[in-house]
Amino acid sequence: MRDANRDRHSAGARVRQARIAAGLSLRATAQQLRVSPATLSAVENGKTGISIPRLHALATVLGTTVSWLVGEHESLTGGNLRPRERLESPAEPGTESPNAWRKFPSLDIDPVLAEAISAFVETGYHGATMRSIARRAGMSVPGVYHHYRDKQHLLVRALDLTMDELHWRVRAARRDADTGRGRVSHVVEALALFHTHHRELAFIGASEMRSLTQDNRRRITNSRNELQYILDEDIDTALNEENLPTARARIAGRAITTMCTSLPQWFRLDGPATPEQIAAEYAGFALDLLGIRVRGSDAIVRGDRGLEGFPA
Repeated sequence: MRDANRDRHSAGARVRQARIAAGLSLRATAQQLRVSPATLSAVENGKTGISIPRLHALATVLGTTVSWLVGEHESLTGGNLRPRERLESPAEPGTESPNAWRKFPSLDIDPVLAEAISAFVETGYHGATMRSIARRAGMSVPGVYHHYRDKQHLLVRALDLTMDELHWRVRAARRDADTGRGRVSHVVEALALFHTHHRELAFIGASEMRSLTQDNRRRITNSRNELQYILDEDIDTALNEENLPTARARIAGRAITTMCTSLPQWFRLDGPATPEQIAAEYAGFALDLLGIRVRGSDAIVRGDRGLEGFPA
């Protein structure tokens, strides 16, 4: 266990060294990796592990090699690639397509984490065991421990995945709007789409924060707060554009967020409404709550099924 912790801290320190050498800020690097700044900070400080796919992504973004990041090579840069040349080329996450944040391809999750997520949803964090997760994944218990040091590690990876997805989607959604009201509408749409398309991950995020250790809970909470502050800023802008009072803006912002995060408690993919219909309705609800009249230019399309079949 101590060796694993030492390796994690060593890799994190090398990530930070490579980032500084590349002249990148923590936030800029996180954006290129499609992770939250809080997640990247946890990696650099050795508080969370680094998967093989993320190591390769880090090496590409930072202009180095996986071998160097894990301490197997002494040269910081790989081949003829110079950090400054590479840094000018990658597109910011979400810019490859104006509607990328509305699309939900299957997440690339390893079998152990996928089964852990299902187990946490079905039996709760405390009801699941590493043995039961191993059995679900068709692996031996030692095999699971080779990839994840304990059950807390699995929970943290699930929540990090959730926050990484939410951060890049919210930021991409905001870039597709040029007014405050448009950004509010898009952010709410992005939140509602995630909480319906990725219902299991979202359910864990809403129900298992209490199961995190103090340090992990503080880090994930900070990441969540960052998203709330983004929505708060857009709400202020939208209200000012409409010359509406902002006295209750913070309360409204939390009500809007809670409206979205509660979706996994009742939404069903086989239900009467699609995620896209729900997201469009919720964007309209958010503007209504703020006292902003919905216009045709808001592009909120409720669909011909409306709210029929929604729970009372």
